[in-house]
Amino acid sequence: MPTRRPPARVMIGQVLGHYRILETIGSGGMGEVFRARDDRLQRDVALKLLKSSLKGQPDRIRRFEHEARAAAALSHPNIVAVYDVGVQDGTPYIVSELLEGQTLRQRLLEGPLSVRQAGEIGSQVAEGLVCAHEKRIIHRDLKPENLFITRDGRVKILDFGIAKLTVQEEDQGDSLVSRTTQTRAGSVLGTVGYMSPEQLRGKPVDHRSDIFSLGAILYEMLTGQRAFSGETDVDTMMAVLQQEPAEMVVVRQNIPASLEQIVRHCLEKEPADRFQSAQDLAFALKSASASTTTQYLIGRRLGWSRARKWIPWLAAAALIAAAGIFLGARLRPQPRPEYRRITFERGTVYSARFSPDGHGILYGASWNGGVQELYSTVEDSPLARPLGLKSAYLLAISPQSELALSLKWKHGSRRDLIGGVLARSPLAGGTPREMLEDVRWADWSPDGRLAVVHYANDRNRLEFPIGNVLYQTNGWISNIRFSPKGDRIAFMDHPASWDNRGSVCVIDWAGHRSVLSDGWESEDGLAWSPRGDEVWFTAAENSTSNRLLWAVDLSGHRRQVFAVPGGFTLQDIAADGRVLITMDSERLAMEWTGQDGPKIQDLSWYDWSIAKEISHDGQWVLFEEGSGPVGSNYAVAIRNIDGSPPIRLGDGSVGGLSPDGKWAVSVFTGVPQHLILLPIGPGETRQIPVPGLDHIENGSARFLADGKRAVLDGYAAGRPGRSWVVDLSASHPPQPITPEGFYATLPSPDGGFVAGENTDGKIMLFPLAGGRTVTLQPDGGPFEVLQWSADSRSLYLQPSGAMPAQISRLDIATGKVSPVRELTSADRAGVVSIGPVVTNSTASEFAYSYYQVFSVMYVISGLR
Repeated sequence: MPTRRPPARVMIGQVLGHYRILETIGSGGMGEVFRARDDRLQRDVALKLLKSSLKGQPDRIRRFEHEARAAAALSHPNIVAVYDVGVQDGTPYIVSELLEGQTLRQRLLEGPLSVRQAGEIGSQVAEGLVCAHEKRIIHRDLKPENLFITRDGRVKILDFGIAKLTVQEEDQGDSLVSRTTQTRAGSVLGTVGYMSPEQLRGKPVDHRSDIFSLGAILYEMLTGQRAFSGETDVDTMMAVLQQEPAEMVVVRQNIPASLEQIVRHCLEKEPADRFQSAQDLAFALKSASASTTTQYLIGRRLGWSRARKWIPWLAAAALIAAAGIFLGARLRPQPRPEYRRITFERGTVYSARFSPDGHGILYGASWNGGVQELYSTVEDSPLARPLGLKSAYLLAISPQSELALSLKWKHGSRRDLIGGVLARSPLAGGTPREMLEDVRWADWSPDGRLAVVHYANDRNRLEFPIGNVLYQTNGWISNIRFSPKGDRIAFMDHPASWDNRGSVCVIDWAGHRSVLSDGWESEDGLAWSPRGDEVWFTAAENSTSNRLLWAVDLSGHRRQVFAVPGGFTLQDIAADGRVLITMDSERLAMEWTGQDGPKIQDLSWYDWSIAKEISHDGQWVLFEEGSGPVGSNYAVAIRNIDGSPPIRLGDGSVGGLSPDGKWAVSVFTGVPQHLILLPIGPGETRQIPVPGLDHIENGSARFLADGKRAVLDGYAAGRPGRSWVVDLSASHPPQPITPEGFYATLPSPDGGFVAGENTDGKIMLFPLAGGRTVTLQPDGGPFEVLQWSADSRSLYLQPSGAMPAQISRLDIATGKVSPVRELTSADRAGVVSIGPVVTNSTASEFAYSYYQVFSVMYVISGLR
């Protein structure tokens, strides 16, 4: 008879192999888990022991060994790593990585997850299943208890204890009753409520059973309720076999139709009707997740709120009909494109290119909160090798394997770059050689010469060779690419400097420019087809659609190539036709921090929270929410710094608070535009007309020091924009206070000036009572003006594009700039930029928004 193992508390301090047990972590259906110390490698690990009560039961021991064999065969960021397996004194044990965080079950006890969180977790689980299923391993017990969320947001699949190696079919004939995981008869392998119908019936199962289980988990994450439940296990089993879960939008509002359709497709009763691979499901989830949160932040000069006048946030209802590419065999067109995920880390991809031989990929990315760096990878391997080029932006790769890079660049409000020095560097390694300042884009000709977009004399110029201007514009030029023959350059032409609307053009060496396709509301990503007969690009037709993949020939004939919910960005096309894309989930989150510095409180409401002002007592933050659930006119809200639920004050794009803190002033974004005064406490909302102004910039309105007037940015009678003073009693028409083309809406506490920034980096102070304008150009700029000091003698500034945000104080009289505070987000992964930032008059408290992008890169084959 086997020796009984001591109780868990007695195991503390004992040694198995070279693992010294430190403490108990928990227990499961098959084993107990301890924290242990690996005395060889000097690291803490998780050590799982077979339960004493299960000794002498060959089927349990066999299944425990299956767990070791299955898990050890898998190496993936979303599957817990197994380090070692052993047996001591008749007790089998498994050693795996030690995880810090919580199970999904523990997280679900707090309530349903946000759409973004559920989509991100679901896609990570699906990616882990892709790896397992490729090795013909089925989990068969997916449930929230077996999914672990680490502190950095990584999802790990646990417990392959009942995983079935499909190359072995020895138990296919077992009956439902004989295949048990519990001590009572009739309990089947797995967990009732998350098991597929075929698994409950004791029929042969394959990888599609795991897809059903993940569908049930997705349903629970989104709604907070189990997809299938009953008073008894039998009731639950019958629900799985015969019933459909309640519609998710009935259980919880604001669940996108894209996710509803994906979950339904996972939960089909017949395996043939579900997603046919975890890879299809992973791609669908990433697409849908991007569609629910994607909002394009445009207007690096005009700022966050002003930009929305020109291009609304692109957060669209998912185009399920266009997603037939992956929604099952019945909807899938033939031949079916194939796609392979390339990146697995958590962060942002900025640019990517196929290597000259087509076998590898080079890309610039910032992973897990680190600095932007260049990587190379072989397409069929998830392992990426750093190239040793940090803070270098990849612009292009020549056929001769030379890199064109941008150095010393700054972040724009999107993933674009501001300024930057053009440099060239061999792909094999070496120090980059600087060539030209203020280069925004570049590409290599087939014979190894560079074309650039050069910002000079206040204009963007397309130059080839460098110095020879082929085309120039007051707007901006992007995505320049040489044709395969080298006889033309294709590019995107954006007429306005503040958004990415525009057209697809080609130009020859004589400077003859042709517009191939125009009228796009949003465009980003361009490459030539391998034959050079078409230009492929990603663009959106209107403000409510997502960027899809299009092709246009040199005669201007356009066709749609590929569409998925959420849209994507084309990065490159290989000579054999493979397409390199990135899919991105974007959000604007909001946080608060006080004098103690390290304490950071998340104050985000949905996925587009814009900080506006801190209350005078420092207890709450005024902000604007621009995501889909609040409606097309946005929402004005306040939220206590303890993170308690926000209070919605009304609609509009809010500017700031009144001097007494009792009112917020907002711009109504509908038609006709007007100002709205929203009471913070008791009171009635007031509407203030602005006669004579054709347009008011969103979020620009602020109270002046007297509380009776407001300053805002607007346009009148088709003239260039400027700042205006509005009488809130509506007894006088708006009066201009800045010259045309200049904006300043930050009033000083003493009522003397309003401050703003000029496009050339200068800080402008315009007197409210008339007089000389004060112009400041402090060292270290350009800066964004955040707040006045209480005595109106200083300004708090943030350098444009700096990461992290370095807050400084400018003494107006002396021009001296002194550091105040460095701001970083609590979760640094995927953070592209920080702003807007608001602070109080003593710079002791800060509320700030940060733009966060999580990218996944794919290679798609078979597109025509």
